[in-house]
Amino acid sequence: MLPQELIALKRDGKPLPPDALQDFIAGFENGRVTDAQIAAFAMAVIFRGMSQDETVALTEAMRDSGDTLDWSDLDRPVVDKHSTGGIGDNVSLMLAPIVAACGAAVPMISGRGLGHTGGTLDKLESIPGYTVKPDNATFHRTVRDVGCAIIGQTGRLAPADGRFYGIRDVTATVESVPLIVASILSKKLAAGLQALVLDVKTGSGAFMAAEEDARELATSLVAVANGAGMKTTALLTRMDEALASAAGNAVEVENAVRFLTGDHRDKRLEEVTLALAAEMLVLAGLAEDREAGRAAAERTLDGGAAAETFGRMVAALGGPADFVERFADHLPRAPIVRPVLSQEAGTLAGVDARALGLAVVELGGGRTRPEDEVDHAVGLTALARLGQAMVRGEPLAMVHARSEAAFERAAARVHAAYELADRDATSLAPGAILDRFD
Repeated sequence: MLPQELIALKRDGKPLPPDALQDFIAGFENGRVTDAQIAAFAMAVIFRGMSQDETVALTEAMRDSGDTLDWSDLDRPVVDKHSTGGIGDNVSLMLAPIVAACGAAVPMISGRGLGHTGGTLDKLESIPGYTVKPDNATFHRTVRDVGCAIIGQTGRLAPADGRFYGIRDVTATVESVPLIVASILSKKLAAGLQALVLDVKTGSGAFMAAEEDARELATSLVAVANGAGMKTTALLTRMDEALASAAGNAVEVENAVRFLTGDHRDKRLEEVTLALAAEMLVLAGLAEDREAGRAAAERTLDGGAAAETFGRMVAALGGPADFVERFADHLPRAPIVRPVLSQEAGTLAGVDARALGLAVVELGGGRTRPEDEVDHAVGLTALARLGQAMVRGEPLAMVHARSEAAFERAAARVHAAYELADRDATSLAPGAILDRFD
């Protein structure tokens, strides 16, 4: 079928044959499909949507556009997690070693931050020497020997997605659930996973701020992933405040190490991390139920196995062998670290998590364009939490800044992000897990 015929079918709301979708995606690489035709197809999907069968076919076609990783030589079940992103979301840094220490293989292929949300790769690059794009042999060896490796996407893993997303990004066609689903899952299917757990976030700091939209995305992701033969569940989690009490790159890595060693664990972060670990262990066949999975995850934390696994992963991918023990000596530090003080007394009744993310971006810790450089040292720590009682002059956050001017701009954003009320607001700090989908 010619590309324009497929576009016309979708434009007119008619079903798309799976083999025609396969040919269309294959045409991305051989030059048979132009950028204009990709854009026209994306716009037709925006208006007409896609059925579940069509989304499965599109996802599988994008998976087949490049290499598929093979883990058949491992004696561990292969499982991963994907998050739709948010503020202070450093879950991957703890989750991968926790699940690996419980006996699974976790080949976690992560991304960089763009806009107000942070990226796992940017966080890991604050560790001196850590290689986020190792060769395939090093990646495979690390997963085999350590149990987990967190790296970036290779050029041959679902390459059609890279071209498709680049065109969607400049043609106002990103906000399509079927296209988002195909983009996420094509890479996970190409990673050779046996099972996947999804963390779909909703709230002021999430990509899908409206809960109704996030539920639609979670439902579709689970249905399509299972339809493509990959066991998948999803959790709907709150992103109405920063998940960790830190937001940035090096500061989130430090937060993760302190979590793993038991020095400090943010309550909501722990809730989400252990819930995702339990789901992964059940899907991997390493726990009978979620309660047993959570108990196993807690044992690896309390016994130090998860922290040890994280340290071994860092060393295997080029970082310092003593990183867990001496992270403070290795991570970059901002020259200015100063509190933002509350200007009034009250209880924290609301937080604009997106504004906190934008404060990090303005400090230099994020990017608004893919080519932007990131300052790994800057960010926010000791973030005040929803429901917390404040007195005048008490810190709302600590700002880690490169200059006085940068500190002042970030301080203004932090002040604007917090809403104080003259009442008890403890009920406004509910649990982080909203729902589960399978």
